[in-house]
Amino acid sequence: MISVLVPSSLVRETTDKRTATLKLGYVARAAAVFRADRLEVFPDPEGENRWGGGFVETVLRYAATPPYLRKEVFGTRDELEYAGVLPPLRLSAWTGSESSGSGSLRQGVVTQVGSDGRVRVNCGLQHPVSLHTPPGMDVAEGERVTIRVSSRRPVRAKLVAEPLPGFGVERVDLRDALGRPDAGLRVGTSRHGTPLTASMAAEVATQGVEDGLTVAFGAPGRGLPAMLGFDPGELAADSGPPMDSETRPTDSPAGFDAWLNTIPDQGSEVVRTEEAMFATLAHLTLTE
Repeated sequence: MISVLVPSSLVRETTDKRTATLKLGYVARAAAVFRADRLEVFPDPEGENRWGGGFVETVLRYAATPPYLRKEVFGTRDELEYAGVLPPLRLSAWTGSESSGSGSLRQGVVTQVGSDGRVRVNCGLQHPVSLHTPPGMDVAEGERVTIRVSSRRPVRAKLVAEPLPGFGVERVDLRDALGRPDAGLRVGTSRHGTPLTASMAAEVATQGVEDGLTVAFGAPGRGLPAMLGFDPGELAADSGPPMDSETRPTDSPAGFDAWLNTIPDQGSEVVRTEEAMFATLAHLTLTE
């Protein structure tokens, strides 16, 4: 499980909606490229500028929704005025390029619930499909569901109790997200953290594969320490290389297992969040 946490103040430095939308598109691209399971927005109301958490969450949700469902799910919203500038994610889970002999998974939206145990689902095929609801599964109109398509001509598909393909977007409290049982290794990113080395990156990546990984990012000009009320100077004393699950501290700063500077020799005074995401996730998801 890979969880990526970004603040509601993510687009605080932008001056127009188009630029803010494009920036969020690259944040979604980073989550897609590195196979994040969750892209979550935590509140930073003091750092928000013109575009707040509602805008950030809506645009990211839209970007994370398959193109064939966007009109059904979102309709017309002011936040999505410039949605056309969003770069395509082209998730393999949406295109079916990872389909196997048992069929490909697709997202769908329930458009009608019948009294005979059947539902109609819009899943991007030519027409909504009528499907049996599996025993023990309750679905409601408007709910997103996962279906497995085994044939398109003729259409053969079924509802399955599996996570939605792609990654989910939701608003969360930062401390609650860090306290989840499946949070795995919890990494806070900051230019004041421990400089990431090649050997440390290998260690973190290994732990991430074994335990899962949660990585939190700050905003331009307002890093995570400022959001959490920390003096950045405290991180040098408190943070160190990550440890395995049996030796991690229970009182680590702000609930993180490690604070890392993943671009230790940055050549720009400010690294944008989307840039930090690409650099950080590239290091922390390496495999042998």
